Amino acid sequence: MAGRSVNKVILLGHLGKDAETRFTTSGIAVTKFTLATNRRLKDSQTGDWKEETDWHNVILWRAENLANFLTKGKQVYVEGRLQTRSYEDKDGQKRYTTEVVVDEIILLGGKGEGGAGMGDSSWGEAPARGPVSMPRSQQPQARPASAPEPDFPPAMGDDDVPF
Repeated sequence: MAGRSVNKVILLGHLGKDAETRFTTSGIAVTKFTLATNRRLKDSQTGDWKEETDWHNVILWRAENLANFLTKGKQVYVEGRLQTRSYEDKDGQKRYTTEVVVDEIILLGGKGEGGAGMGDSSWGEAPARGPVSMPRSQQPQARPASAPEPDFPPAMGDDDVPF
């Protein structure tokens, strides 16, 4: 396996604040948000369980329609890759930041809301499809143009998610 490498990130967490969308000078939408993931650890000294939170900077390209659904507290599943870039701060110091660049995203819910999946009929109809990629196994199958749209079941809640 010499010469091969993998850069893959899978996160399931909650948005820390509403997503912000800006546009590049060429008009391409860039949506950014922070994602919180939690883990439980047992304190070695006291034996008590404590919860720790990690914050991840996430960037989503060409998905301005989806940004309206990425609100604080919403639970999302994200697949993507890590990217580190450098920039100069206002004092001229070189700074580095690491972000998760999204390849696939699934809206799951949060704050007691039902979620919507991206293209899987068992999760409900997605609010925006176009620019968001999805696994091939979840991509909708081509239907004849005359076929009626299927009726989807209501969206699942947080308690219905199988993981």
